[in-house]
Amino acid sequence: MLKPTSAPTLSDHDHQVFDALVPADHYLRQVLQVVDVERYRETMAACSHPTEGRPAADPVLLLKLGFLQTQYRLSDREVCTQAQVKVAFRLFLQMGLAESLPHPSLLTVFRARLGADIDAQIFDRVVAQARTAGLGQDRLRLKDATHSIATIAVPSTIRLVAQTRQCLLDAAEPFAPERVAAEWAHAVAIRTGTSDLSDAERLLQRVTHLRQIVDWAEQVHAELGPLPEPAPTDRRAFADALALAHMILADRDDSTGGDHMVSLHDPDARRGKHGAFFTGYLLDVAMDTDSQIITALEVLSANGDEAADATDLIRHEETIHGNDVQTLSIDKAGFRGERLREWHDPDGLNLEVVVPPVREKPTSSFMAEDVQHDAAQGTLTCPGEQTTTRRMRNHVDTGWKESFRRSDCATCGLFAQCLTRLPKATGCQVVINDDAVEYAAARAFATSETYRRIRREHPAIERKLADVVRRHAGRWARYRGRARVRI
Repeated sequence: MLKPTSAPTLSDHDHQVFDALVPADHYLRQVLQVVDVERYRETMAACSHPTEGRPAADPVLLLKLGFLQTQYRLSDREVCTQAQVKVAFRLFLQMGLAESLPHPSLLTVFRARLGADIDAQIFDRVVAQARTAGLGQDRLRLKDATHSIATIAVPSTIRLVAQTRQCLLDAAEPFAPERVAAEWAHAVAIRTGTSDLSDAERLLQRVTHLRQIVDWAEQVHAELGPLPEPAPTDRRAFADALALAHMILADRDDSTGGDHMVSLHDPDARRGKHGAFFTGYLLDVAMDTDSQIITALEVLSANGDEAADATDLIRHEETIHGNDVQTLSIDKAGFRGERLREWHDPDGLNLEVVVPPVREKPTSSFMAEDVQHDAAQGTLTCPGEQTTTRRMRNHVDTGWKESFRRSDCATCGLFAQCLTRLPKATGCQVVINDDAVEYAAARAFATSETYRRIRREHPAIERKLADVVRRHAGRWARYRGRARVRI
């Protein structure tokens, strides 16, 4: 339960010591003056029962300790140890010289109790406080992401299926011990009988066995009835293990998919590429270029869609603060037609978008801008006056591939300017991309002075992310799961 709230009381002696030892322009004095942490007390109070349980430590004090941890790269134990002896820390915490600090373990409990949702609410209210102070502008948002590597042992697929089987059987044992014992015996028989087989066959045998266990576990789960709230620990563990098993089997059904679970110990982690391949997460942020304040952030799995998340980041900021962002600067991940349409939509975000164009692959054939397209007649006419109506969707379903007849290309007067040699089955092929208008507009804008000026500002967010990584190096690795990484 929460203790009755009361303002920190500092003695005259405390004030004299703080005034004598902490300079008036000290960074923590400035933070104390401009950031009203007390206003978040009510939000954090929702995490504790008002009357039941042991009296909780002051949530404002714990939040301030968390700030000191982030600012000075300290562990739970280190921040409490240094706050015991550093006068500037005590001034920031508004703790008298004779007061004792909470046990470091309470910081772990406090973070878990806040959770990602309340943590996000406090973040948004800090940004709102900055805007009230006149720091936030709506001229330009810089958007970029950096990666965070999950500290997990990534097992082989065979090992992952075996771990899933073990997790499900352990969770099911309290409800059907005899059947679980029989399934363990079957698992041992499979391991012994397939030891000389290929990895593919060994995996098939284990996946087949896991499917049988899941089918049986679903029956047991149904017989137990709906999951009560709050659910007993053993029922919750059984339901969670069954859900994980379904996810692993779904991955096996779609073996070529790109969103496969890689670890039971960190179900949110994924494999992605950010410069190089890695397993973990992407920290995606939007930053006000004028104040250097991060205005919105999200943690994606490593294979997350950065471009789509840019929409969510801007929309979240505008919804929370009621502002209207004017321009978005994003890297090449944003050079996608459907996103450019979404961002430019006057009835939507209505943004001016600054994005480096993806370089077009050089080709000897005529390109889309070289031909005349009559949408009403469904015809395409090349500079050599050859016309075609033959078309089909390209293999990635991003546009129409128009094909000219081989015989027409063979007699065309511009053959040498279009083709180096005549294909065996067809003539010249031209792809009309569905997003050609958006791409052409973005490429044209990239030649303007406005584009060049804004792109010169973009490195600011790269420096900000580098600073975030530097401050948290060695700490993110201790956390698993998107929510914990976000906190």
